[in-house]
Amino acid sequence: MTGGGSILVRARSDADDRLLEADEPLATLQLRCGGQIPGSIAVPELLALARKSRHYGLRLARAIQAQDGEELITAWVEVQPAEDGSGGCRIAIANWQTSLLRAEDIAAHAERRAIIDRHLAELTVRLDARQRILVVESSAPELADLAARMQAGRGRYWTDFVEIAGSAHRQPLHWRLLDGAFLQLPGSDRNWRASLIPLGWPDAGSAGFELNLVAEEPPPEASAPARSAQRPAAAIGREVAPVLRQPIARIIANAETIRTRLAGPLADEYSDYAADIASAGQHLLALLDDLSDLEVVEADDFSTSPDKIDLADVAQRAAGILGVRAQERNIRVDLPDSDESVPAIGEFRRVLQILLNLLGNAIRYAPEDSQVWVRAEQMDGRARIVVADQGKGLSEEDQAVIFNKFERLGRSGDGGSGLGLYISRRLARAMRGELSVESAPGQGARFILELPTEG
Repeated sequence: MTGGGSILVRARSDADDRLLEADEPLATLQLRCGGQIPGSIAVPELLALARKSRHYGLRLARAIQAQDGEELITAWVEVQPAEDGSGGCRIAIANWQTSLLRAEDIAAHAERRAIIDRHLAELTVRLDARQRILVVESSAPELADLAARMQAGRGRYWTDFVEIAGSAHRQPLHWRLLDGAFLQLPGSDRNWRASLIPLGWPDAGSAGFELNLVAEEPPPEASAPARSAQRPAAAIGREVAPVLRQPIARIIANAETIRTRLAGPLADEYSDYAADIASAGQHLLALLDDLSDLEVVEADDFSTSPDKIDLADVAQRAAGILGVRAQERNIRVDLPDSDESVPAIGEFRRVLQILLNLLGNAIRYAPEDSQVWVRAEQMDGRARIVVADQGKGLSEEDQAVIFNKFERLGRSGDGGSGLGLYISRRLARAMRGELSVESAPGQGARFILELPTEG
């Protein structure tokens, strides 16, 4: 690989530009962007590069940007056609870096996503300002009947002709709640996503909308209606969360634009109000992620995919992802040596999720200008990783309840949901491991993740 430094991530796509497999952290980014594995590549710039490489049969490389609603990711990507004749591509990514997302980053990402959706759309509808049908175009044979019925129904709401996953609502429904919604279309066995692009200013006398329907890979489990019947909570993780994520991200972007006075001069108190709005939006996004994870780990059929991993390496990666956050609070993270290795058995993605939670908590609650230690070791035939901070510590009573669901130990205003440690312990136990805490008031806290060393 040239120009990008050491390779951090490898992935593979097929002839339909579906991501078949991916290392972390690309796998997590794919899911946070609303995709699946396997599923259509959900990172717009990566999708465009893979499609171009496959189409021209060339090895391509360039820097890309992506965002997941909270962080901006930059990376060097190299894509080349697979040599096995599958028609797909091999993907290698290096120099993966994250930083806090700015308002202008969100706006640029939305514009890029709109371009990609226009290109992928198999049915496009021009709507008036009230989302009523004006003109319909379709390139998919399976949607020919639907397109004809929609065209014959000009003047009616477009939602009269589709089924919105997880929602029984019909018009009027605000366009921001429909943008990104998952749909079922008559005559098609595939899942679809609605992409609504405002033409003009939608909230102040819009010229209308462009509706693009983009095919999505069906989830690996049952269809959305079946999942809702089996587990009512699925409406949060699978259906409500994707619908809410994009409008919340836009609220954050607009609030940040106001806070930073990019739209013009503003009194200090109103800038402070905008900062509160942006902070509340970030809290909502984090809560949606936690509720989605909660749905997964509490499912009767939940299981992990354990493999051979290196706990020291996972710790290094978690610290890299949270490096900006630690620097903002001037907290030094003391990590295992780069050549240290502690083999374990666990699912890489889930172990990384646990360590991001533990390390993120330590950075959030430890005093500024302090230190956080991360140690990886083997003890009594088990692999262990310890995250220790210099915080105020926990009493025995707090230690007894800290892993309970929605337990926040009386904290308020810190953006936490009280689900992170509960979910982390469920994940650890699903991998035949354990998550525990050792602490005393005034002596900081030591969170210990244990995993087996043999399958």
